[in-house]
Amino acid sequence: MVASIGSEVVQALSFAFGMTWEVLWALILGFALSAVVQAVVAKREMRRLLPDDSPKTLVIASGLGAASSSCSYASVALARSLFRKGANFTAAMAFEFASTNLVIELGIIIWLLLGWQFVLGEFVGGPLMIVLLALAFRVFLKQSLVDEALQEAEKGRLGSMEGHAEMDMSIPGHETWWRRLRSPAGFTSIANYFVMDWAAVARDVFGGLLIAGALAAWVSDSFWQRLFLSHHETLSKIWGPLIGPAVAIISFVCSIGNVPLAAVLWNGGISFGGVLAFIFADLIILPILDIYRRYYGWRMAGFLLVTFYGTMAAAGLIVEFLFQGFDLIPSERNAKVEMASVTWNYTTFLNIVFLTIAAVLLWRYFRRGGGIAMLRAMDEPADEHAHHAHAH
Repeated sequence: MVASIGSEVVQALSFAFGMTWEVLWALILGFALSAVVQAVVAKREMRRLLPDDSPKTLVIASGLGAASSSCSYASVALARSLFRKGANFTAAMAFEFASTNLVIELGIIIWLLLGWQFVLGEFVGGPLMIVLLALAFRVFLKQSLVDEALQEAEKGRLGSMEGHAEMDMSIPGHETWWRRLRSPAGFTSIANYFVMDWAAVARDVFGGLLIAGALAAWVSDSFWQRLFLSHHETLSKIWGPLIGPAVAIISFVCSIGNVPLAAVLWNGGISFGGVLAFIFADLIILPILDIYRRYYGWRMAGFLLVTFYGTMAAAGLIVEFLFQGFDLIPSERNAKVEMASVTWNYTTFLNIVFLTIAAVLLWRYFRRGGGIAMLRAMDEPADEHAHHAHAH
């Protein structure tokens, strides 16, 4: 029995390593591109750009979110900070949605593990979800609840990644963005964002890979097929987006760490829209729901759970039938959930190249004043570290 358990653990770790090796270069590329964008987008300007819930403001909020870090905890903390400093609540929530569902690195990882159709579905469903959320808030969100949430937010209860959310390491100056990026300060700013974003999401990314490996090794396809009603073609298309967020809530994995889990679920039989709804639902996992409670109080936390869940499921369902109409849903369930296998191919070459780039950025981070204390500051109260990490 001990030998059998050991064999199963090795099999789970092998699946986890296989997926990690497949996406490693893309993770580094995605975070490097995200760091470049963040280096030229100043967080201190955001709240001024989000005064209301007009369509124009929601587009700006979505754009700022897409340019932000993909760490779910940091985006939730930053959304509260924006709200406390005068941003419209709906706009702050739109920013939060976009910063975890419309970011570069998410699209790259989805493409590698699931395929381009899922990337297209994500970037169609994400904006649709924000529109549905804004409409739901218009109809159901009372000003008294917003006022109550603001009172709770002002109490300053801590969540996670508070310091990281407030750190503004963008490059000051009035030169063109290209000139600023090419400067020594630009190099340092990119390195700071790269290292600190990695530190923020490492737990979720590698936790998600390990959980996905365990599920791939230990949970039978027949279990997933029963859960997702795979043998009922029409019913499964409706059920998938409804059950997807529920699975996400109890998975505890957010940011881009839930993509490997989504790959396992797709191979297991969940519908196309169910995969998207599952990925969307990284903002309502149990630890983040608890942060909403601390930030905004029980009533608003409950409201966010219901409206977020509803809009995530609805967006997944709409995309499911929209893509079915255009014949864009893959017919094969061959997401890359594979055992460990390292051979000399383009993946290995790209991993070597991008690991070298990561090493250079890590060197720059420590060379120009970054350190362990700066990483620890990411999870400390924002008011102590708001100016801690400007680029040198």
